[in-house]
Amino acid sequence: MSTSLIRIEHASKSFGDFQAVRDVSLEIGQGDIFGLIGKSGAGKSTLLRLINLLERPDEGAITVDDRELTSLSKRDLRDARANIGMIFQQFNLLQNATVFDNVAFPLHIHGGQTTSQIAARVADCLELVGLSDKSASYPAQLSGGQKQRVAIARALASKPAVLLCDEPTSALDAETTRALLATLKDINHRLEVTIVIVSHELDVIGEICNRVAVIENGAIAEQFVLDDAASLAAQRRTALGRELAASVAANATAPLAVHAPSAAWQPATHATQRAAAAAHADADAPSAAPAAASAANALAALAPLPETAHV
Repeated sequence: MSTSLIRIEHASKSFGDFQAVRDVSLEIGQGDIFGLIGKSGAGKSTLLRLINLLERPDEGAITVDDRELTSLSKRDLRDARANIGMIFQQFNLLQNATVFDNVAFPLHIHGGQTTSQIAARVADCLELVGLSDKSASYPAQLSGGQKQRVAIARALASKPAVLLCDEPTSALDAETTRALLATLKDINHRLEVTIVIVSHELDVIGEICNRVAVIENGAIAEQFVLDDAASLAAQRRTALGRELAASVAANATAPLAVHAPSAAWQPATHATQRAAAAAHADADAPSAAPAAASAANALAALAPLPETAHV
């Protein structure tokens, strides 16, 4: 496995009498596209939200890019979250802000950049997701897939090392889902961003992930590699694991070409900084589903405030 970028150690989380996450320990490697699957209520979304402390664990430790988030002050945690982007099922865009202003939002929140620097960064983000021509549009003028691409651009604005995706394709049709997954793959290959994705859709996990963990009753029932034939052929412990492994094995395709990471977008992790120092298709019609995201929701996606968990 590649160098560990995310480490969860004996994490537990309860809501009243309901234990959503039970003594979970998990490591996710740098550059992985890691999937979390499980039935509704299994705890996969809560586990995802522990990674950036949208939900704080009752017990255990969360470390991302060599920073133990559970030990940080509120100010330091806010800074650390700039290194962790997040996208949601319902996009959480600011409805009365343009696409440009939505993507610029985290840069204003975190500060430290001039107006021209922010404009350049937003332009880069929108080009990356293929929406350079939508900069002045409003969310209501966009299709569902375009809204999710704006959310991805916003999540990437601060050059994070990690991108968390909570059911990112659930509100999209099949064709738009395929296009969005291609965008996420491209981001992973070009920028070397580590992606953690929660989905109940086995086809989504099988299409994009190289590793997966099956969550049952708040715990990890099993985890395995999806891009290795021997792993796929091994006996699996869970019904979901067996179904996923069989599906991936049956639909195995030639690997995508790996693009060189963009220098302008290379996420500089603390680990790589220390090493360097030591050495020297979307639908055209707008989505009919209303998107009533508030500024509070957008803030939660960027420098989050506690929210009610979706397990």
